[in-house]
Amino acid sequence: MRSRTPDRLCAEAVELAREAAAEAAHPGTVGDYLGAVADADRVVTHFFECQEFGYRGWRWAVTVARASRARVVTLDETVLLPGPEAVLAPEWVPWSERLRPGDLGTGDLLPTEADDLRLEQGYTGEEAPPPNSLVAEEPPTAPRPAEIGAVADELGLRRARVLSRLGLQLAAERWEDDFGPRTPMAQAAPASCQTCGFLVPLAGSLKQAFGVCANEYAPADGRVVSFGYGCGGHSEAAVMPTPPQPPPPVIDENRVDALVLHDTPPPDTATETRPGETGS
Repeated sequence: MRSRTPDRLCAEAVELAREAAAEAAHPGTVGDYLGAVADADRVVTHFFECQEFGYRGWRWAVTVARASRARVVTLDETVLLPGPEAVLAPEWVPWSERLRPGDLGTGDLLPTEADDLRLEQGYTGEEAPPPNSLVAEEPPTAPRPAEIGAVADELGLRRARVLSRLGLQLAAERWEDDFGPRTPMAQAAPASCQTCGFLVPLAGSLKQAFGVCANEYAPADGRVVSFGYGCGGHSEAAVMPTPPQPPPPVIDENRVDALVLHDTPPPDTATETRPGETGS
């Protein structure tokens, strides 16, 4: 498209545009004149630098216009727009994509989308009529083993949705990262949680690889742990060693030690003659 030539009278209405920008902005925040562009016939937008804190690179855009064959230029609108080098806020991200584990606080509600891939339809038994009903579409047939298993798992729960295969996989990967065999604690453990008496296995398909730690002294107490995880609080860890006992003395009964005896008895101190005395 060819660039329009600005209308002369509208292009000359710089002071009118500056007054409009000064009226809309905070006092003293309208800066230098940056030029004008033609938006349409007899419609011109004037730009002024914005010197307000926090709006670096923004500019005031004031649009003026005049009617056909009119000599008076009138004000159309005044807005604050970002320039080519303006500092802008980050692109808006939906809350569902900003949410991170641990963000949910007391009293917060976290709605789940209807098409959440982590969930699938659960068994309720309310949608289908009984097999022997007159409104049943098909005659009663023997249920397949897979159907019996699905009904047995969900019978009585009346949950609208249950975890899908994707939901189970994502949960397993998350738990493996937090309390799995590759953690430093598990690498230094004497044994894995699979053989620990404090492990409470989960129900369903996850019971083959995960359980809940019930050791109050363990770092994973009350957490879901992998069977490959482990810590120093294992129920079968090394028993506390008993204090060492000194060895019994060794007596050599095959050797006789010779004792040195005096030839004469030692003098009797009671009858010893003192110097200058005579004995009786």
